[in-house]
Amino acid sequence: MSYQLKNYDQLLGIEGLSDHLLKNHFTLYQGYVTNTNKLYEKLNLMLKEGKASSPEYSELKRRFGWEWNGMRLHELYFDNLTKGGSQANPETKLNKKIVEAFGSYESWETEFKATAGLRGIGWVALYLDPLSNKLFNTWINEHDVGHLAGCSPLLIMDLFEHAFMIDGLKKPDYINTFLKNVDWVKVENRLTP
Repeated sequence: MSYQLKNYDQLLGIEGLSDHLLKNHFTLYQGYVTNTNKLYEKLNLMLKEGKASSPEYSELKRRFGWEWNGMRLHELYFDNLTKGGSQANPETKLNKKIVEAFGSYESWETEFKATAGLRGIGWVALYLDPLSNKLFNTWINEHDVGHLAGCSPLLIMDLFEHAFMIDGLKKPDYINTFLKNVDWVKVENRLTP
């Protein structure tokens, strides 16, 4: 099985993020896809060769989660962006859930921005826990630490420096730029019944 690189050129020209920054970001994403495929093949080969108990297999298996999540989180991130964004519709199921969980859209956004403003590199995710039907804003450290087990990511924001510093943006300005370019229709479509 081979994972395919997705094309996100439709994001070029998005307000607040330069094409140079985006192309650099797309190249980084390409590396995650390439490495996910390489590790998948190598791990399967080692398994067939009876090397599954070797230290090398163990370390590659651990690394697979890093590369996989780097690939998938970037896909979720790019997929939930669009030029000019779209307004969160107060009549949608997602917005009603946000109001139920946080009191108002504005309260959710305040908490999301506060989570995004934490020091360090990582990701911020608006997660849905399908068992409790609750929403959570969560900090994901690196790619593979901090995910809420069993939860579905609805909105993903990349907070590694490569997502904004090439353009000289300060983190708060980047957070606002991100929120202005969210495709709320895509986010709503990630909401499971």
